[in-house]
Amino acid sequence: GAKLYPTLQENPVSHPEPYVLQVGDELGIKFYTNPELNEDVKIRPDGMISLQLIDDVPAAGRSPADLDAELTRRYTGELADPQISVIVRTAAGHRMYVDGEVTKPGVVEVVGGMTLYQAIAMAGGLTDNAHRKQVILIRRGPDGQPVGRSFDVRPIQRGSRPGDDVPVRPLDIVYVPKSKVATVDLFVKQYIRDALPIQALPIPAF
Repeated sequence: GAKLYPTLQENPVSHPEPYVLQVGDELGIKFYTNPELNEDVKIRPDGMISLQLIDDVPAAGRSPADLDAELTRRYTGELADPQISVIVRTAAGHRMYVDGEVTKPGVVEVVGGMTLYQAIAMAGGLTDNAHRKQVILIRRGPDGQPVGRSFDVRPIQRGSRPGDDVPVRPLDIVYVPKSKVATVDLFVKQYIRDALPIQALPIPAF
């Protein structure tokens, strides 16, 4: 399948992935044939939304089009001709977290085409203590579990190998260590368990 961490060089044409709905997103649900059911809802911490006439619907983790199809299916028994559209009014999920040896650790808004090095810049840049040879990028693997990989940002910073930079995604976590990390997998487990502030990202914990 597709690599979990394609660099700019490996994937120069960036195909934006469909937006994945997240906890805290505010959605407008429009019923074209039944406007009296139109509603604005927020995805709850359990990932569900509540709507009239049907049971709770899981929304977090799906694309708007996928949720649209699910709602149409669920309302088919309730309405004569359900024509439903899902509009993302505010996207809580377009964020990532940058931590460790950066000037301003915290949540960073992910804008289109943003890379690992740009995300570090948005967090105020690297401190003098940063171990630039091993910046760790943590993201969810296909099974939903956090996977970490380290990147040497020195050639990116120098401008000698800009193609080594990696596009970031919403909900990624970047950690800049102070010293060498012996085992990235072990570090990721401990970091997610012990160090990630619970308010860092609008998602249920891994």
